[in-house]
Amino acid sequence: MGFLQGFVPTINIISPGRINLIGEHTDYNLGYVLPTAIEKRILLKFQKNGTDTQCRVYSKDFDKGFEFDLKRISRSDNDWENYVLGVLNEITKRTDKVRGFDCVLESDLPLGSGLSSSAALECGMAFGLNELFDLELSKMDIVTLSQIAEHTYVGTQCGIMDQFASVMSEKGHVILLDCRSLEHDLISADLDPYKIIMLNTGVSHSLATSEYNKRKAECEEGVSILKRENPEIKSLRDVSRETLKRFKNEMDPVVYKRCHFIIEENQRVLEMAKALKDNNLEKVGTILYKAHEGISKEYEVSCTESDFLVDYAKENPSVLGARQTGGGFGGCTLNIVHKTGVKNFIDTAIDAYKKEFGRELIAFEASPSGGTAKL
Repeated sequence: MGFLQGFVPTINIISPGRINLIGEHTDYNLGYVLPTAIEKRILLKFQKNGTDTQCRVYSKDFDKGFEFDLKRISRSDNDWENYVLGVLNEITKRTDKVRGFDCVLESDLPLGSGLSSSAALECGMAFGLNELFDLELSKMDIVTLSQIAEHTYVGTQCGIMDQFASVMSEKGHVILLDCRSLEHDLISADLDPYKIIMLNTGVSHSLATSEYNKRKAECEEGVSILKRENPEIKSLRDVSRETLKRFKNEMDPVVYKRCHFIIEENQRVLEMAKALKDNNLEKVGTILYKAHEGISKEYEVSCTESDFLVDYAKENPSVLGARQTGGGFGGCTLNIVHKTGVKNFIDTAIDAYKKEFGRELIAFEASPSGGTAKL
């Protein structure tokens, strides 16, 4: 874009992706999750441009940019632009202090990898504008408006986990987050002598696809059936294994499987939090494998490539546990690997994946890091 030649940013923001150790699809069911930000992130550079309403945003990764007027914000046909536009739409509902600005984006977060590049972009944009124009938005304001932006402009009925993790994380910790009350507890993620190794299948997914929203609707259908005799039930968070089992014959078998997974997954989050506090790393690994079985067989958001990599991890004695992470249908598997076996695990997994699928497998270490911040 034309402004790049004279672009001199006054504020630089880093906004991280996230991994979720355990608790997949529980956030929009108002359950528990255990995420953390990681060191892969988006860098957002901002400057005021002296206009009242003209804004320009350029992505180095896409080598594309777009312009818009603050007085005429509307949805775009280009998906990535809607993450920006949705945030601006929400901010302008809350304040009239935003003026014309320029922003340049640069990322080392692989898109479609299940590391929530979308939340990183949303939160980074909101955080940067808050700093640039002194909007006096709290961190929680940034989290919630970013989530709403994804609902309204992107079309994904996501829970609050991704945005919360991107903003609220602290280095060396995971967050035990109650997605109903938003109460949260920082838990040390000291896995030594093990490391978190991510294997990126390269299979891209979009959380805005119908399948993600379909899972949410299936859970809501289950809740509506359960509420007939239990009006106090507001979400699957309120449902025990025993209560669900009593209604099995009244539910479509698919809906029952979805609900059963969420109830079990909520329990796994609490078990994982305790295992980390107790430094019971063997238990951590066991929970991961159980979670993937549920992701694959009950919630059915896995894919052939992810299942292959988790099965492959089970054959390696250096690996404590593994599962697909993220919204599903591709992205990364998360593996807990002994540090002495990391190189062998990565090298052999890359070879096996290439042989099986004819594609390159990208591996990297993920370390719990701090949230969105000003450089």
